[in-house]
Amino acid sequence: MARSRNQELFEQLRLQYPVFTYSGYNIAVIDGDLVLEFSFNINEEIFFHPRAVIKTGGLFGDLSGRVEKNRPLLMNLAFQIGMIELISYWKASCSPELRILPAGLTPDQVTWWKKLYFHGLGEFFYLNSIEAHFDIFMNITSSGAGPFKATPLSLSDNFLVPIGGGKDSAVTLSLLLNHEKSVLPLIMNPRGATIETIRAAGHEMSQVLVIERTIDPSLLALNDKGFLNGHTPFSAMLAFYTLMCSAITGYGNIALSNESSANESTIPGTTINHQYSKSVGFEKDFREYYASVISKDFNYFSLLRPLSELQIAKIFSSLTAYHDVFRSCNAGSKTDSWCGKCPKCLFTHIMLSAFLGIVEADRIIGKQMLDDIEMTHTFNELAGYTDIKPFECVGTTLEVKQALRMISRRMKDEPLPCLLAEFIRKSDENLSEPDFQVMEEPHFVPEKLIEILKLNLQ
Repeated sequence: MARSRNQELFEQLRLQYPVFTYSGYNIAVIDGDLVLEFSFNINEEIFFHPRAVIKTGGLFGDLSGRVEKNRPLLMNLAFQIGMIELISYWKASCSPELRILPAGLTPDQVTWWKKLYFHGLGEFFYLNSIEAHFDIFMNITSSGAGPFKATPLSLSDNFLVPIGGGKDSAVTLSLLLNHEKSVLPLIMNPRGATIETIRAAGHEMSQVLVIERTIDPSLLALNDKGFLNGHTPFSAMLAFYTLMCSAITGYGNIALSNESSANESTIPGTTINHQYSKSVGFEKDFREYYASVISKDFNYFSLLRPLSELQIAKIFSSLTAYHDVFRSCNAGSKTDSWCGKCPKCLFTHIMLSAFLGIVEADRIIGKQMLDDIEMTHTFNELAGYTDIKPFECVGTTLEVKQALRMISRRMKDEPLPCLLAEFIRKSDENLSEPDFQVMEEPHFVPEKLIEILKLNLQ
């Protein structure tokens, strides 16, 4: 079989740029904010200096004192954040050797990072038609002092909640606030939907922890020149940043909003999963890693893991304060809009229609998506009538079919939109009914919070 153009480019870049180096990192308190800076390079020829700023807004007093008190642990965390940040830059050249200079890594840590990089880049390799093999895609060497060791940390029972602007994080935020938990919302690179979600919850931005993360322009320049580009495990990067935020605020519980549906592979029968770093497999690995290498005192978990997308949509359907402000469309994220043409928009429309009806879903999304014949292929991907699902954060094909049947039952004798009519023509009479009980599948949700999920599913 002929090799793809990107396979040839992959091999050419690896020969031309054999070494990617993580050369350094630093943390500092500047004007009351925690500033993280990293230094990477490709073959000592192309240099990157990305940075991130964590803004506490003065909510926790003298940040300098907090940083000095826990400096060894925070330096450890900053190093680990650099380890996940670098993958966005490494993928441009896919250099076969990754040299880590700021700290040493144990053999177990090397294996852990290789697993994260490889599976986190599963979509990148697949969509670029690159054949990559775990044993040889990357060799990690480290020569710095260390390795870092886990240290104890005093944390409260309060909750950090990352807000992405979609329905899932709105559900997590509401469940915790409505049950009188002490919550600190966290936003990375605020945009319209994340800000409005906070306001809909009754908070102001002055009560929010903000991470401003920037991409080095040199990487964007490489993309323009035709170097390799594609998806990286964003949620894994966010996971490490949440640990840093937990350490400097003292909030010990980090409540994510990843559901059971994230565990399903995008390519059936493979480990290629757009949502790998949202899966319970990553969550388990991450918890084990930070407990052994950083601190066992963090509590990172997804509150919604025992729920399906359908169950989350059921809860969200009653949270009307968020209906006009949330956004789940990546294509429209920069303009804070629904594009009405992508898999995320269609999936969200289907989930909303199952509980609110098609007319209300049309109003929220702004398009009659189930009557858009141009969405037929995307519809078939979501419903499992094609070989692969869309490379988006969407639910399982079974959940989509169950939601479509719920919609068709709501319609009664009304005229059916074209995509719903197509589903009814293809539907399986043996399709199982949706289960609205909290799942017993693996999760790390504290038992006291399971009762909150059960109460809100009634």
